[in-house]
Amino acid sequence: MKKAFITGITGQDGSYLTELLLEKGYKVYGFVRRVALEDSEHRMSRILHLMQDVELISGSLESYPSIYKAISAVKPDEVYHLGAQSFVSYSFEDEFSTLQSNISGSHYILSAVHDVVPDAKFYFAASSEMFGKVHEVPQNEETPFHPRSVYGISKSAGFDLARNYREAYNLFACSGILYNHESPRRGFEFVTRKITSHVAMIKLGLKDKLLLGNLEAKRDWGHAKDYVKAMWMMLQYKQPDDYVICTGETHSVKEFCEKAFSHVGLDYQKYVSCDQRFFRPAEVDILEGNYSKAKQTLGWEPTVSFGQLVAEMVDYDIKYLSQKKILL
Repeated sequence: MKKAFITGITGQDGSYLTELLLEKGYKVYGFVRRVALEDSEHRMSRILHLMQDVELISGSLESYPSIYKAISAVKPDEVYHLGAQSFVSYSFEDEFSTLQSNISGSHYILSAVHDVVPDAKFYFAASSEMFGKVHEVPQNEETPFHPRSVYGISKSAGFDLARNYREAYNLFACSGILYNHESPRRGFEFVTRKITSHVAMIKLGLKDKLLLGNLEAKRDWGHAKDYVKAMWMMLQYKQPDDYVICTGETHSVKEFCEKAFSHVGLDYQKYVSCDQRFFRPAEVDILEGNYSKAKQTLGWEPTVSFGQLVAEMVDYDIKYLSQKKILL
């Protein structure tokens, strides 16, 4: 039985990846903060249904000894490093903790894997935010990075660390340059879930408006369930490499609003307003990827359309909030 070690197991991607690996017969270990174990009902809500099938190990990405101890205890065949401070807007507010957690955490786990299980396969969750002020549209694996946030900078550093361990130490290290990927498990602070949850609240009469930032920002949005499959496929290929994972389609925040509101028979223009508080200090105007390498090499391609994604998120939030309203 293969053993997989996942940082960030309590997040959106971690929960879907865990489901996928369990289906494939893996023994799954999750690396979580102790505070999550002490408040499992809230902090581990996405994996509560999986708790009987996984083993959780407490520790911190900011503590090399705890990472080393965990890797030594598990001796995994595959390591998926998904854990990070991943909310871009927050990285502008607290640059120091974002850099410390994301860069040092990536370095610590790469070092531990190299020292303890050098034959293990390693996946690093890179990000389209590394492209930032894009040099070309669409972007591919050869497009230069120009990050426009501390989050993007931290992911660029992690990408370079993973590549360096691959080239210098022959570690089987892959990076997935993932574009925006959403689902009903997305955090409420992210713009997509903010939109769909507000659509549900407005439809149910719980809210009457939605304040957003730049409605013209364009993103390449896919479904997280598709993207975690790409992570796994990278580690099954005969040699390590880096891949852009995306849909190849771009939609604006305005389009996302229009699609979400129209799904419940509402006109977004009656409810949505722009608020300067939600604009980034350095905006990323457009991110659109080219996944041809992943398709040709791994046989991967997205299966969920933009419209299906938006509808699934809206429907989930209406059901969730309807139940919550009944309970209240």
